[in-house]
Amino acid sequence: ALHLPDLRRRPQDFEPLSRDRFLAGTLLPAAWVARAQRVRRLYAEAVARVLGQFDVLLAPATPCAATPIGAESFDLNGRQLPVRPNMGLLTQPISCIGLPVCAVPVWGAGSRLPVGVQVIGAPWREDIVLRVAAELERAGTAQAPVADLA
Repeated sequence: ALHLPDLRRRPQDFEPLSRDRFLAGTLLPAAWVARAQRVRRLYAEAVARVLGQFDVLLAPATPCAATPIGAESFDLNGRQLPVRPNMGLLTQPISCIGLPVCAVPVWGAGSRLPVGVQVIGAPWREDIVLRVAAELERAGTAQAPVADLA
């Protein structure tokens, strides 16, 4: 519903694959949406109980190392999977319940590209999430080298 007016007036302003996903969402029956909201609320309550015991959770953000720009698939345990629907799969359970999260790039020994790691915090604790992410960067665990564009 959020994007529907713009989808109707200016569909060309949306990235095509995102536009198609938004349009598909408008076709869902209201009963399905209501049920999904109930499930989301129950899931958020369960995660809140876990976060009541910890300051942050660290979890993978990506199922594998980053893919090169323009890659359309990646290998996961010998299976080729499309990038678009699968690279962000591990972040969706956190994003859908609105928790503060910061994804940091973590490089393995000798790796060409990093894996993504989520620093997940309790509701309204962005301060802790960002402090942990900064400490991972300070310790050299998470680093995002700046490309040389010269």
